[in-house]
Amino acid sequence: MSRANNFSAGPAILPVEVLEETSKAVKDFGGLGMSIMEMSHRSKEYDAVFVETQNDALKLMGLSPVDYTVLFLGGGASLQFLMIPYNFLSGSADYANTGAWSKKAIKEAQWVGNCNVVATSEDTTFNYIPKNIRWNADADYAHFTTNNTIYGTRWLELPEVGDVPLIADMSSDIYSREIDFSKFSLIYAGAQKNMGPAGVTMVVIKNEFFETKATGKAPTMLNYKTHIDKGSMFNTPPTLPVYIVGRTFKWIMRQGGLAAIQEMNEQKAALLYDYIDANTDFYRGTVGDKNDRSIMNVTWNLPTAELEAKFVAEAKARYNMTNLKGHRSVGGCRASIYNACPRSSVEALVSFMEEFMKDNK
Repeated sequence: MSRANNFSAGPAILPVEVLEETSKAVKDFGGLGMSIMEMSHRSKEYDAVFVETQNDALKLMGLSPVDYTVLFLGGGASLQFLMIPYNFLSGSADYANTGAWSKKAIKEAQWVGNCNVVATSEDTTFNYIPKNIRWNADADYAHFTTNNTIYGTRWLELPEVGDVPLIADMSSDIYSREIDFSKFSLIYAGAQKNMGPAGVTMVVIKNEFFETKATGKAPTMLNYKTHIDKGSMFNTPPTLPVYIVGRTFKWIMRQGGLAAIQEMNEQKAALLYDYIDANTDFYRGTVGDKNDRSIMNVTWNLPTAELEAKFVAEAKARYNMTNLKGHRSVGGCRASIYNACPRSSVEALVSFMEEFMKDNK
């Protein structure tokens, strides 16, 4: 089968090995004569899949299952925007506003209590990460979005928040690089960028944080205690997506873990950014500060909107390069080059960019 050069921001490209493993499990899992989708989530066979996936999630992060709990929940990262303040916001919380998703998180927190927006880059359409932020030492928690898919920015360095619990939405760059995950009290991520298909969200909670800071005021399904107490199986979990997440974790391990993944991702991003920077009279990157540039979502403009539309159309028609159109809110072009995006696709894109520039400059 010929694979597209898929630059979708999400649902995004998955490793071919994972797709092949999943296709087999969808027909017959483990020789049981039934699909992974047909099994009881409480069977010993599926429980083993679920628990192993939880353990591998922490193993890749270098975290202990004694200190952290992994939940696989529905509702997307968007539901976490509300669950987090419901469970932990009693006085006030600090939020950094660096894009569309952090804005949505702030909106939900404001339904619950006092939300301090301690920094924003909205003044220039979110094309940079704010610096020298003054986080409040008495905040219930500090929240930020590690990578911004729409605007092509990311936090190179983690925020310094002192003893305040740090919470991060890592939906679009989780497992893309080595970081000190132990600095976080809670991490959440929709799976559909770097971990698996749409339909499951992973939440990693530091047990001490939950035990000492949870308000206990959240309704049943929005209360983390409900899911922690039942091993993330209070209700039927999204069984197939969790299986695929587990296979993706194994794939990351086979690549050499996060150190190897980071090296591959940085090399792919450099290919694209270096070409854009060398041809600024035709391709203009939207993020000026190189330290703020995402290695997952590369965004740029051409001289006119008409040329951008032509670029996207010809890339698809000539080389089956899909999903290069920028987000509808900002336009331009965007290439999402998550973990599973092969280097060959990025090389093909750069080659086409050169070809297109020569034909249209």
